[in-house]
Amino acid sequence: MRICSLLPSATEIVYALGLGEQLAGVTHECDFPPEARAKPALIRPRTQLGAGAAEIDRQVREIVARGESLYVVDDEALRSIAPDLILTQDLCHVCAASPEDLTAALARMARPPLVLTLSPQSLADVWRDIRAVGKATGREQQAETLASGLESRVAAVQRAVAGLPRPRVLCLEWLDPPYVAGHWVPEMVAAAGGVDAINYAGVPSFQISWEQALASQPEVVLVMPCGYALDAVLQEYRNMKMPPGWLELPAVRCGRVFAADSSAYFSRPGPRLATGIEALAKLFHPALEVSSEAGTAILPITAETRSARAASV
Repeated sequence: MRICSLLPSATEIVYALGLGEQLAGVTHECDFPPEARAKPALIRPRTQLGAGAAEIDRQVREIVARGESLYVVDDEALRSIAPDLILTQDLCHVCAASPEDLTAALARMARPPLVLTLSPQSLADVWRDIRAVGKATGREQQAETLASGLESRVAAVQRAVAGLPRPRVLCLEWLDPPYVAGHWVPEMVAAAGGVDAINYAGVPSFQISWEQALASQPEVVLVMPCGYALDAVLQEYRNMKMPPGWLELPAVRCGRVFAADSSAYFSRPGPRLATGIEALAKLFHPALEVSSEAGTAILPITAETRSARAASV
């Protein structure tokens, strides 16, 4: 079977099911496991790679206003692979290529492949999608073992934090303009023993005002721009001029502002979400024991970083 994955989370699922050798094409963002980087990239974005949050937001709005797709599919490369299965998504047209982006390429294929569209809204949906990929690839037993193991890990965290204090958590999925994380992220916060200060499980990410962010009075702030690794998160925060009143937030005053490796453990609906929940549980309740991977998924933002660009008036 020749598989093409058009979203990073599906690439992670394919490898977790032991199908890495059958993966014939990926996207420019597929970077885990590391060997995925060696696969041919079939998708490229129309937005400028490496641009700041405000510039990316401007480019996205401009492209969408023109009625164009945010992604370009390499039709020739895709047809040359002649995949048996294409994994795509229909959840967020900003985050990854959608079925509509494939229309032209599929129309020119002599033998149309099976297209499996993943659209998770919750953790249960993510585990369901793992099972769906297993069914489509003949790896049903491996998928069941993987999904059941992830469910068990989340349940173990929920038992460990039961009855403990639940901090109010502001999850910033974008900084300029500010967005709060949605879909499965509020559910992850709850499973780890916290309370999302603004959003609810299953609700998509949405833009807020800085006044709303300040009014939520979070005890913990997670800076977790969608698709950003830790270094990029820290750089984005350092370059951001935070609003008046930011330094007076409970989370900021108590040194509880953190950078999360969103790309690895939060924004991608794949197997590593379970590690993200363990990382959150350790953050909220430091006495808990977690894996070394979970222990490094979230890092504190230092006092120097917090104040470097904060507005004074």
